[in-house]
Amino acid sequence: MKKYIKYNIALLVLATIVSCSDKRERQYQYMPDMYVAVPYEADAEKGATGVSSNLKPVNGTIARGNVPYEYADTNADYEKAKSELSSPLVQDEVSLEKGKKMYTIYCVSCHGKKGDGNGYLSQAEKFIGIPSYKDRDITEGSIYHVIMHGKNLMGSHASQITHDERWQIVQYVGKLRNDLLK
Repeated sequence: MKKYIKYNIALLVLATIVSCSDKRERQYQYMPDMYVAVPYEADAEKGATGVSSNLKPVNGTIARGNVPYEYADTNADYEKAKSELSSPLVQDEVSLEKGKKMYTIYCVSCHGKKGDGNGYLSQAEKFIGIPSYKDRDITEGSIYHVIMHGKNLMGSHASQITHDERWQIVQYVGKLRNDLLK
């Protein structure tokens, strides 16, 4: 029992010595990488560590998931896209179903479920004069171009819809137009 009392007193003295050290000086660091951050200079070509952190991309690079679109927002390029562009996707049931889903999200409110221009916003007279697909001379290229750049009251939807989703919508709009022409 006396032995345990001696160990407890020794432990108490040791704890007092350690805890009463100068608090202004840095003590032992268990994981120095957590205490000392690596400095980066965000706007510099190379930081103090020689690591670049905010460089411009190399010329000619394309962001992942983006496909370049070479037609400008002009009437001449609209006509050019109308005659030259066609869907790179295979038209199948899966593609049409995805196109219907995207059409329902982005297009139904104006163009209507059937593509007759009788969507909710047209019925509520928020937008007047939305044409039916059967009244328009449209092709895959012209639909894609309008999705990319917009036309008249319709704005561009290029930032909301991916490349493949745009072409799926184009295929679904083609199906709606064929249904209206029957």
